[in-house]
Amino acid sequence: MTHPDSATRRHLLALAAAAAALPTARAQTREIQPAVRRPGDWPAKPIRIVVAFPPGGLTDAYARLYAEQLTAKFGATAVVDNKPGAGAIIGIDAVAKSPADGYTLLMTTSGTVWQNRVLYSKLPYNLDKDLTPIANFPSGPLVVAVSDKVPAKNMKEFIEFAKNNTTTMGSYAPGAYPHMVADQTNRTEGTKIVTAHYRGESPMWVDVASGQVQIAIGSYQAFATVASRGVRAIGVTGIYRCPKLPDVPTLVEQGIQGNLVPLEGGLPLMAPAGTPEHVLQLLSKVAVEGANTERAAKLRETFAIPNKPVGLAETRKEWDRVVPIWVKIAVDLGVKLD
Repeated sequence: MTHPDSATRRHLLALAAAAAALPTARAQTREIQPAVRRPGDWPAKPIRIVVAFPPGGLTDAYARLYAEQLTAKFGATAVVDNKPGAGAIIGIDAVAKSPADGYTLLMTTSGTVWQNRVLYSKLPYNLDKDLTPIANFPSGPLVVAVSDKVPAKNMKEFIEFAKNNTTTMGSYAPGAYPHMVADQTNRTEGTKIVTAHYRGESPMWVDVASGQVQIAIGSYQAFATVASRGVRAIGVTGIYRCPKLPDVPTLVEQGIQGNLVPLEGGLPLMAPAGTPEHVLQLLSKVAVEGANTERAAKLRETFAIPNKPVGLAETRKEWDRVVPIWVKIAVDLGVKLD
């Protein structure tokens, strides 16, 4: 196995540190007005936010910032508990089986709660009955990038390369967007791209930089740790360009076909089903108000995300619209992970 050089390793460690180094509750208090609480009101004890991925990525960064904001708003300590593994099933299961009292929350990627109901024949929880959304944090355009050992300058050239060469797509979780892109490309273009699943983005990009993996799709910030160190962007997902890569066209602009290409997922904040509606409203309000703070704006700028989180009502409406689309894509592709 090829190991990353020391410079790449230092940059990846810097990413993890930057994602974890969020502001103190005191700094957040200056930006978020504390709520007035009566004795016995929620929250009356610490709040745990389970992140279904390791520290260092966008999901973890959002969760840590949100925890700071909850602490500043309500005075009750909010902590992040990283529970990665099994395609996010471990973390999701921990929350799905928790009391519906507003003290255990979930932060994960949309694919792990939208498509997993199709990708896995049997889950230890019911995604429709055991969990409910609170808010949806945007992931922004994802970067499609290749190893410098791959001669392709855009996605169409990569597809031609993949038709004649053994290629591997790095995916930050089974069933995630990169996994589905690889599978759809194989079906529509006749390629034989193999998907390599990782626990988060950092190790994935290390292997692209070393040339062990030929292509990957992930957040701008994680990609930036290896940019110009053996990795080159050839496109971005969604319908708008990445603010940090204005000269890199979207896959849509490049003429790549497929109903998956223009879609954008997100990072849903969720709670066990049955959590009181007024608690969901309070949690949602912090997510929306917190997006207007200076620290939240800096996080979005760092990860090249132009849009803000949406609250409870809009998230519910959006889920009614897009979840059937994502599920149909998973069904049509016939992807199974067990």
